[in-house]
Amino acid sequence: MTDEDEPGSAPRRMSAWLILAVVAAALLVCCCSAAVGLLISWSAGLFHTPT
Repeated sequence: MTDEDEPGSAPRRMSAWLILAVVAAALLVCCCSAAVGLLISWSAGLFHTPT
């Protein structure tokens, strides 16, 4: 018997890919929202030196 013959191997492998996809999507959303926040802060002048 190989690993592919086990009844629980395919769903377990699919759920691992699903977890990785969810983590990757969460990181993408987090990084994009941080970049948008920094861009808004920069355009509002929060990073400029006071004169």
